[in-house]
Order: sequence, then C-alpha cells, then structure tokens
Amino acid sequence: MSSKELLKPLAAWPLAARKNLKGVFTDIDDTLTTAGAITPDALEALTSLHAAGLAIVPITGRPIGWSMPFASTWPVEAIVAENGAAALQCVNGQVRKHYQLDAATRAIHWKRMQAVASHILQVLPDARQATDSVGRETDIAIDHSEHHTLTSAQIQQVVELMQAHGMQATISSIHINGWYGQHNKLSGARWWVRTLWGRDLDQELDAWVYVGDSTNDQLMFEHFPHSIGVANIARFLPELKHPPRYITSLERGAGFAEVARAILQARG
Repeated sequence: MSSKELLKPLAAWPLAARKNLKGVFTDIDDTLTTAGAITPDALEALTSLHAAGLAIVPITGRPIGWSMPFASTWPVEAIVAENGAAALQCVNGQVRKHYQLDAATRAIHWKRMQAVASHILQVLPDARQATDSVGRETDIAIDHSEHHTLTSAQIQQVVELMQAHGMQATISSIHINGWYGQHNKLSGARWWVRTLWGRDLDQELDAWVYVGDSTNDQLMFEHFPHSIGVANIARFLPELKHPPRYITSLERGAGFAEVARAILQARG
C-alpha cells in the first residue's frame, strides 16, 4: 500500500478525537506560509486557536535570527527553531533564547559545520547556502527550492556529504539542513513541553496535533496520532516512510486554516 493510499481526508478525523486537544505543533514553511509569507487566513487561524485556549508551538528548520520577529508577533507559546536546537519565547515583549546544548558545545559544532559547508560548496559548484544562513547558530542549510534549485540527485549528494562528516541531515520543502547533536523536531517538542510546562509530552501525545508538509516532518507524523499534512505534501509522499494520518484539501497556509477550522468545530 502506498503512502498516498494510507492518507485519509481531514474530514475523516473523528470529531470526538478533536474535542480535548491541548495544543498544536506546526511546521512553518509551506505549512503556515505561502510563497514565503504568512497569509491572513493562516494568521487568523493561529489567533483563533490561541483565543480558544490551545497552545501553539511552531517547529521549524528556519534559523533563530529569522524566527525571532515572529516569536514576538505571532500568538504562539514559542517557536522551536533550527530543527529542535533552540526555542524562542516572548516574555513581556522581549524574546528570550533557550538552547538544548551549552555554549561551549555549540562553538565547537559551529566551527566544524562551517568546514563542512565549505566542502559541500567546493564539491558541488551548483550548491548555494540558504539566504537565511546569517541567522543560523546551530546548523547549516543548503538551498534546494527557495531561491535556488537543485536536482533530486544533487539534494541526495548534499545529504550524503553531510552524513559523511557525521552530521544529521534532513530535507525540508526548501532547504537541506545539517547539524551536530542528537536533537530533532520531536526531541525539540519534548524538550519544550518539559521546559515550559514541566510535563512529559509522550504521556499526552493524543492531546496534540502536528501539521507539516515535507520529509523532515515524518518523525512527527510517525509519533503523533493526530498528524496532518497540508495538501502540498503530495510532492513528498513517494519519499515518506511515515506519512501523516490525514491530509487537507487545501495547500500551505490555507491548509493550516482548514485544520484550525476542524479543531474549532469540535470545541463548539
């Protein structure tokens, strides 16, 4: 059975399963955003979910620097950035940075990562570092679909080069991210629930939703009973060993707004 055949339309999500949710974890690029920006319907969806008492935590491969303005303006509990390495929390109008690894370890990793990035660009002349790289603190990112295009073979070559240097590597809808350390989106979600609320996420997975759109979301799709892909995930379905349980009819930010409506419908 193919990944596509395993998917159910969002309308098949049982109403009873949506009633007692505590919160929503969501990817950002091509899940909340459309053409690189959050659209009014997606922002309204975040606001409506927040007003209904749900905790909202975007989890992204985007860098800390890129994420900071949104951590202070979106109605969210925090933004977990750089694939689980850091969290940005707005407290009294000020954004605070939290890290999974200590400063000394991050400095060692940073030096190694810059050497790997240089090696990738030397071996693969068509490769370009992501334009948001200036805001990155704990990973490197190679652009494959945002402002520069790589073929599937070239994307795989970048992944293999990162892995050959002992890095973790993952592919989002726009970038190939590589880093040192054992963190990922799932460990970042666990860490932040423990840090912010002192709770064990694994004991309450059924009370959370995860929404995403690409291969770097499949660890979350695998673990969350309420996992949802926005419609543009169709591009990545052949590569997903663990697809989401449900899929929206609409793409990107409009798909996220569709998820929000489904959740709010169950709350009456």
